[in-house]
Amino acid sequence: MPADADNVLHLLAVADAATIARLTDDLRYSDDPSVLVAVALFAPEPAGLLRRAAVVATTSRDRQAVAIAATYLAGDRDRVGVLARDHLVEHPDSVLVAWIATAARHLTTNRKDQS
Repeated sequence: MPADADNVLHLLAVADAATIARLTDDLRYSDDPSVLVAVALFAPEPAGLLRRAAVVATTSRDRQAVAIAATYLAGDRDRVGVLARDHLVEHPDSVLVAWIATAARHLTTNRKDQS
């Protein structure tokens, strides 16, 4: 089992549906808010995972990541960009938030291209 959120995120990003389901089940009770956020991004029902992440988040970095993921999952792509930029200024090593920001930009670009 991967030990950190970056590894979990990588596995989820390249996984098939069965692996995503297994990781979601295996990691839903993690005490690492970043792991919970990464799993929530791919889970069919992310709300409970984000609530748990918010409960175990003890640092502003973790609370910001939870808020950014919730904003992303709510579909507010423009706000994700603003929040992620602010977060990455303070935490440039946040692979999780960088991934969320990139995914939000990609979806926004695709949506505009389809208009």
